[in-house]
Amino acid sequence: MPMLDRQDDVFVLDLGDGENRFHPDWLTSVNSALDEVEKAEGPRALVTAATGKFYSNGLDLDWLFAHPDQDQDYVISVQGLFARMLSLPVITVAALQGHTFAAGAMFSLAHDFRVMRADRGYWCLPEADINIPFAPGMSALIQSRLTPQTAHEAMTTARRYGGGDALAAAIVDRAVPEDAVRGTAVELARTQVGKAGPTLGTIKSRLYATALETLRNRENPLG
Repeated sequence: MPMLDRQDDVFVLDLGDGENRFHPDWLTSVNSALDEVEKAEGPRALVTAATGKFYSNGLDLDWLFAHPDQDQDYVISVQGLFARMLSLPVITVAALQGHTFAAGAMFSLAHDFRVMRADRGYWCLPEADINIPFAPGMSALIQSRLTPQTAHEAMTTARRYGGGDALAAAIVDRAVPEDAVRGTAVELARTQVGKAGPTLGTIKSRLYATALETLRNRENPLG
């Protein structure tokens, strides 16, 4: 399960050492960690990271297929997490040390910055290949954080971007060796700890107002 640590003014949330899929218990744990970050006072920033082969493989499809009557509530909770991260009143950095797929890739886009391993691992939106359409909120999130050309390619072709290609497409902000991913993310976050607070939250909320409204739609989240 996710674990929250603090390095001076930078909170580090380790998402886990498996595929880090969005099981309901995992979602609850991440939201509890974000509660702690939000309740803290003074300068602070947040890095999310993981341990092992994956940053996150996204939706827990095994759980979802076993609970088909809960699909709408599940999507509401996932998109609620995206909205929360997108508007969090602290600077956020995703440290992508491994594969970052599907909703895991969308979760990374909800951060302010992304640092990715340069030599191995992929960032990918595979929905076109696995025949699962993007929910309206997910589409809005992706389109709000990527250029139109990159969003189109990523969403319609399911391209797997390595670190260098992801950097060239402006999906990530840094591409570094494996052993530097987390440290680079922490240092990037540390330079922005003074931004934390209500003003930053308001700026983000207005900057991404359209995407946030769609992500928070509880009436028809599946479109």
